[in-house]
Amino acid sequence: QVQLEESGGGLVQAGGSLRLSCAASGRAFSVYAMGWFRQAPGKEREFVATINRSSGYTYYIDSVKGRFTISRDNAENMLWLQMNSLKPEDTAVYYCAAGPATGSIPGGYHYWGQGTQVTVSS
Repeated sequence: QVQLEESGGGLVQAGGSLRLSCAASGRAFSVYAMGWFRQAPGKEREFVATINRSSGYTYYIDSVKGRFTISRDNAENMLWLQMNSLKPEDTAVYYCAAGPATGSIPGGYHYWGQGTQVTVSS
């Protein structure tokens, strides 16, 4: 199995940027597809972005396309989410997740981090 730990969240004004990091340990990071999800208070967990094992395929929810970029470094066991032009509606706890394949369904991911809070003020 793999252990995941997110960092990089915080409070930012609308229009600002944050870079979330997800550090992986345990089983080889490179065998997993990775995803970012978020959950706002009172709402269900929502897919944000996914990347395959080789970084050759990425996919984003429409609301973040052109603003967010998912990337990974298998040698460093790291996953990132660069978030630009942040909006108040991006406010949520952000989670990284690992699974056997890319996808937008939370159930398709087997391992999850504890989450990092992102708050965007208007």
